[in-house]
Amino acid sequence: MPDPTQALYVRLPQSESQRLQRAAAALGTNKKALVSSLVAAYVDPDTPEGLEQLRIVSADRRVTVTLPEEGVTVGRHAFTPAPPAEVLTAGEAAELLQVEETEVVALAERGELPGRRIGDAWRFSRAALLAWLGAAA
Repeated sequence: MPDPTQALYVRLPQSESQRLQRAAAALGTNKKALVSSLVAAYVDPDTPEGLEQLRIVSADRRVTVTLPEEGVTVGRHAFTPAPPAEVLTAGEAAELLQVEETEVVALAERGELPGRRIGDAWRFSRAALLAWLGAAA
């Protein structure tokens, strides 16, 4: 009976994924078999030498963070910042323009600042505020 399997889902950079696909095609095998054989041949987490080899290979992706009372944490992190909101509240508009919120509301109520009242709240377009600010100069 074959060894039981376990699902492994990873996201690879596109260039590495394409290399894996080309290697599997050239060898006439599938990616699962290729990855399994590579792990069997090169991943040895049970010996210090094997771990050292893995550290060398993955050195460019390793991050060490020293936390003040908790010691050292080793891990990986990647993030993509969220794009700035296109529609702003009066408070967010004030932060963008670096003025008090009351000033933003007063300018909007006088029709000097582009914005829309929705119920009791004001909403502002980031692009319109930046265009207004650029035109004021």
